[in-house]
Amino acid sequence: MTLHARIGEVTERIARRSESSRGQYLERIAIAGERKPNRTKLSCSNLAHGFAACGPGDKAALRGETAPNIGIITAYNDMLSAHQPYQRYPDLIKEAARAAGGVAEVAGGVPAMCDGVTQGQGGMELSLFSRDTIAMAAGIGLSHDMFDAAVYLGICDKIVPGLLIAALTFGHLPAVFIPAGPMPSGMPNPARSKARQLYAERKISWDELLDVEAKSYHAPGTCTFYGTANSNQMLMEIMGLHIPGASFVNPDTPLRDALTRAATSRALAITAQGNEYTPVGAVIDERAIVNGVVGLHATGGSTNHTLHLVAAAKAAGIRLTWDDFADLSEVVPLLARVYPNGKADVNDFHNAGGMQYLMRELLGEGLLHEDVRTAWGSGLSGYLKTPTLGEDGGIVWNEGRTTSGDETVLRPVSDPFSPEGGLALLDGNLGRAVIKVSAVQPEHQVVEAPALIFHSQEELSDAFRAGQLERDFVAVIRFQGPKANGMPELHKLTPTLGVLQDRGYKVALLTDGRMSGASGKVPAAIHVTPEAADGGPIAKLHDGDIVRVDPPRGRLHVFVDQAEFNAREAAVADLSGNEFGLGREMFRMFRANAQPAEMGAGVL
Repeated sequence: MTLHARIGEVTERIARRSESSRGQYLERIAIAGERKPNRTKLSCSNLAHGFAACGPGDKAALRGETAPNIGIITAYNDMLSAHQPYQRYPDLIKEAARAAGGVAEVAGGVPAMCDGVTQGQGGMELSLFSRDTIAMAAGIGLSHDMFDAAVYLGICDKIVPGLLIAALTFGHLPAVFIPAGPMPSGMPNPARSKARQLYAERKISWDELLDVEAKSYHAPGTCTFYGTANSNQMLMEIMGLHIPGASFVNPDTPLRDALTRAATSRALAITAQGNEYTPVGAVIDERAIVNGVVGLHATGGSTNHTLHLVAAAKAAGIRLTWDDFADLSEVVPLLARVYPNGKADVNDFHNAGGMQYLMRELLGEGLLHEDVRTAWGSGLSGYLKTPTLGEDGGIVWNEGRTTSGDETVLRPVSDPFSPEGGLALLDGNLGRAVIKVSAVQPEHQVVEAPALIFHSQEELSDAFRAGQLERDFVAVIRFQGPKANGMPELHKLTPTLGVLQDRGYKVALLTDGRMSGASGKVPAAIHVTPEAADGGPIAKLHDGDIVRVDPPRGRLHVFVDQAEFNAREAAVADLSGNEFGLGREMFRMFRANAQPAEMGAGVL
């Protein structure tokens, strides 16, 4: 199928915009990739330190110049359900590496926080900045220069983006990302959402809500809704950094282990010692980035990736903008409905055909670049095969589904849920913002109502409990940007606003903070930039100003005489309460130097 004209136009535009920075990046990784294997340039003392703790066989292999060495970067901890299965992965990877004639060493561990634990808590103010911390921690692990390839063990919200930034910084090394898979389905996500709303109305007790939550988050594996963690897995597969079909196989199953062994073998096969050298910096080019954005739109993926993909692309010398997201959204149909965009979970998505069916449909309409380099060694058409377990315990590759197994979850391009993608860009006299519309019913998408100004989630919750929000309004939660308090997710607001919407009020959220990747049925204009702490227009809003949030027209507007609005003084906020506690004092430098949301909201 011929590439869709818009896909080609946006890709060419990105390439032209990035010509200088991308060229410099490719030159740097080419120089770094000339030395093979890397460890041979180390002094005897350096090298002896590097293999001192290895067993005799691995030590002998690392003394020579032929055995490739994989560096394992792991985000394992056993508090995160998604990451608990990684506990035994290093041993599995080492065994698979030896069987394939190589060696693997744990190069380093990186922090991994659970946004589900920190939602609405002070620790959430470290969440976004943990992405850049993870990238730097991974960089320290790889700085020993002992490795010929790297595998990355990470799944959740900021963890995969941070690992991807690190991988691209060490772009001369081949990279394979190895997932652990989603937990089996538990309490249906809509039932959990309803329970949260009932609790917000004080109609059920804390113990009753906790029982529901524990039945939802009940086992090792990734949470089953389609938030940032599962959007990460979609991205790694559609951008060619997983092996085919790896994203959504449940943990601790024979197929999951077989996929991990296959990923290890593949990482060894694509080092500079062999004939298929595939540095990750060449895999992630403008075409791969566009494929990632297309995947986000087609699945109604997480808004967080309007930050993370921008930051990761920059690490590869590629300049991605929100306008690129918006222009691609106009031509990419929404093909998947997974909670919060629907009632299904990611296990239902996988069983309906999953990534293989999704990519087949998008490729068939010319909406993806097929001619990309991948860790698997093929163009993107190589990702249409589905892995199953053979009688010998190895993987058998089968033709993926050509029809959807459940069109309430996954549809063909000929009959999409929506003709446009799940994310939209808003622009106007209040700045620029991102909004996820795939979960918002059409009748709720446009809200024109008086602004009510709050400087924290708690202020809004207090107003709700006091009965002050029984009306149409746009909730303005400001001083939540990266420079203010680290840009926490404001997911705590979702049940409250959902209750008010269900009562028949027109409600929307406007914030320079973030919402969870699971943001749902209430329209939320987020990542507003410039942020209030930078004196952005959002800081000049007053209670009662009429604000219009209008995704179909891409508009974000306040109806105040422009001269009067410009003459207003920007509000200021006392942010001293955000400076200490739960580690926030250690991230003062990050807040002071954070880039705007549209540039990735990081410090790297």
